[in-house]
Amino acid sequence: MDRRKFIKNSTLASSLFFVPSFVKAFEQVAINKLGYKRLVIVQLSGGNDGLNTVVPYRNDLYYKARPTLGIAKDQVIKLNDALGLHPSLTPLKRLYDDGHLSIINNVGYPNPIRSHFRSTDIWHTATDSNRYSQSGWIGRYLDNYAKSPHNAIEIGDSLSLAMKGERMNAIATQNPKMSFFMSRDPYFKRIHDHKNDAHLSEHNLGYLYKTMIAAESSAKYIHETSKTYTSKNQYPDNKFAKQLKTTARFINARLDTKVFYASLGGFDTHVNQKAKQKQLLGVYANSIAAFVDDLKANNTFKDTLILTFSEFGRRVKQNANVGTDHGTANNVFVIGGQLKKQGIYNNIASLSDLDDNGDIKFEIDFRTIYATVLNKWLEVDDAAVLNKSFNQLSFI
Repeated sequence: MDRRKFIKNSTLASSLFFVPSFVKAFEQVAINKLGYKRLVIVQLSGGNDGLNTVVPYRNDLYYKARPTLGIAKDQVIKLNDALGLHPSLTPLKRLYDDGHLSIINNVGYPNPIRSHFRSTDIWHTATDSNRYSQSGWIGRYLDNYAKSPHNAIEIGDSLSLAMKGERMNAIATQNPKMSFFMSRDPYFKRIHDHKNDAHLSEHNLGYLYKTMIAAESSAKYIHETSKTYTSKNQYPDNKFAKQLKTTARFINARLDTKVFYASLGGFDTHVNQKAKQKQLLGVYANSIAAFVDDLKANNTFKDTLILTFSEFGRRVKQNANVGTDHGTANNVFVIGGQLKKQGIYNNIASLSDLDDNGDIKFEIDFRTIYATVLNKWLEVDDAAVLNKSFNQLSFI
């Protein structure tokens, strides 16, 4: 195989498996303390309106700021005498009543950015808003504690920055069977047969060879392990539910994966927000409920923690198009069977004391949530992953 053909085909291979930064040999990575606990991260992309998600239905300022957009008191799913859920989140009320949901309000970061792309990068990398990073917080978790790319899997066609490390990246796949059969292409065997050729050491080809072998190995492992389990539970018919069904399949097959990543987009609701958010939150809640039921049926829910976030919240006051503009602080949902502080973790911040842009002031740095999950759930050194120490919370 000549070098030009190798490079051409390697581009195809890297696009299939999304692990372009793998260089560390498996045996050099410490994995003895990873355990069986799993983290499922769900991103609501576009900036979900947290104020219409967790509704302060007793607050007159809320209805004054949102005369047509506010959720009517008689429609709110009441959680206590001040806060309730959007009516589309009815399936989450059962989780709340069972002590499986913790709602953390006013989550953000100092000096907030209202750009989708930049704020998403900040959440993905866990860096300060004035700093940039090429590695994500889960990617750095892999760098420090994983044995192979499949220790974190994104259920999708591309890999988020959160899942990219400095030395190891996660795997992105929607169909493990398809990924496996792609890895069986004769091209990979030809590469293996030429692994000792002198030109592989040129132009990073040796590095690329390791990348592709790691991808092939992970694709084989994911397929052969996950094919042993088929879910019997019913899921809604939507793309997000399919992501969660695949995630449940991986978890219930006892795949050696610690972190899973899924996403639901469409939350940038500048215009006619009410109908769009109602539909999206319904997709989210019904899919999550089916996912939890699947895990419970297979006795894996107790070892699974589900973290839902959005890159920012929305402005308190509705706009002229009966929508909301980009804001800052938002709520985070934590779902699991081992929560220590269940229900409402903290109250919504004051609606009479907003920042200069009319946004809720943030109270909890999102990185304190990451630090808590890393230290108390995944049982690793959070400072080694986040490159900084943060106070930890008490929801787990």
